[in-house]
Amino acid sequence: MNKNLSVAEFAARIRKNIELVFLGKTAVVDMLITAFLARGHALLEDVPGTGKTILARAFAACMDLSFSRIQCTPDLLPADILGVSVWQQREGQFEYRPGPIVNQFVLIDEINRATPRTQSALLEAMAEGQISVEGKRMPLP
Repeated sequence: MNKNLSVAEFAARIRKNIELVFLGKTAVVDMLITAFLARGHALLEDVPGTGKTILARAFAACMDLSFSRIQCTPDLLPADILGVSVWQQREGQFEYRPGPIVNQFVLIDEINRATPRTQSALLEAMAEGQISVEGKRMPLP
């Protein structure tokens, strides 16, 4: 961010970039920008097909943030979002492979469908900015 820009100018630039691909919902775009600047979270509720994923992808792209989308289902496990350790035979040790939650901007679709354990893992990431994998805490980007 250019240090000479005011917050209003910065927000206007972000809005202009997002509105190149996401039109007609300026208030939603402003809410997302506000949540980002406040280091918070945003709940996007609308009927299917209204561009929520496009908005999230556009926002992440214009901010040059890593992006992932997690589709919650009843069979989604915490390891599916947190990542897993995989045995590397050559090295003779486990190697952690991060899950989709290890990104700077994450869209979680239909969180209400996830199991309580998976929701708990997601809430830890949201509230604490970290995840717990195999008893170790890892900060999120």
